[in-house]
Amino acid sequence: MFDRFRRTRINPTLRALVRETSVSADDFIYPLFVRTGSGIKTEVDSMPGVYQMSLDEILKECAHLQTLGLNSIILFGIPDVKDSIGSDSLCEHGIIANAVREVKKAYPDMFVVTDLCFCEYTDHGHCGIIDEKDTINNDATLEISAQQAIIHAKAGADMIAPSGMMDGIIQTLREALDGAGYENLPIMSYSTKFASGYYGPFRDVAESTPSFGDRSSYQMDPANRREAIAESVSDELQGADILMVKPALAYLDIVREIKDATSLPMAVYNVSGEYAMLKMAGMNDLIDYERVVMETMVAFKRAGADIIISYHAKEVALMLQNKV
Repeated sequence: MFDRFRRTRINPTLRALVRETSVSADDFIYPLFVRTGSGIKTEVDSMPGVYQMSLDEILKECAHLQTLGLNSIILFGIPDVKDSIGSDSLCEHGIIANAVREVKKAYPDMFVVTDLCFCEYTDHGHCGIIDEKDTINNDATLEISAQQAIIHAKAGADMIAPSGMMDGIIQTLREALDGAGYENLPIMSYSTKFASGYYGPFRDVAESTPSFGDRSSYQMDPANRREAIAESVSDELQGADILMVKPALAYLDIVREIKDATSLPMAVYNVSGEYAMLKMAGMNDLIDYERVVMETMVAFKRAGADIIISYHAKEVALMLQNKV
């Protein structure tokens, strides 16, 4: 029997024409971490190439991103003062609200997503209000989550991305946004978010390590496949516009199953631990870094991701430009 597939692999032009999965700069959302001050651009030791930046540096970074063809960002805030309810995130002049306004003013065509959570803003590092039993008060957290969403919307956010995984969060935000006149503001749900060991370096850059316990009571058991699918299906029914699996690399089976089970676009979050592992392996000449990074991005797309949130986004955009 003749191997017709072999012939498509021999000719590079034909190989490109029949390739089933492709990656482009338009697939990516790039995370940015903003803190108060000026002239601040502090590299994170555990994440080479990733920085905490003051707003003036964030604006410079946005200009650079657009030269690479990257036009979507997700903002995380690091306030100077943290308290038990994350007050900075509930203030119209808080760090994220100010950052959204300034980015949209300088770059109106930049698509700005806001991470909606409390772990970066609370002194205890958890994703909501803590009750007297040192557990998350789900319903109280929903109330202030709605307040935070309205603040982001008023500041000019193009999409809200609630990452706290509270029960009922999508329905709560959808009703709040609709009631405030933001019916067309999309919600990208962290719909299947696992209690993962891959988040370690993020907690360095966001300064959000829990002061006690962990987040397993409101994040998912990595062993539970059916529950993972059910969580995303539930968020679709509550009104989410985009679903997400986080982390990405160890959960590609879940990405594919959710993609097949729902009608919504799929995002994956290529998280800090995944990034750090490839970075360290590349820096120590253990892998062909660019080849492995691109192979990883293709894997995300092949599994069903429409959107990739990744710290590799700038590098991938450069790789794609250099191929042209």
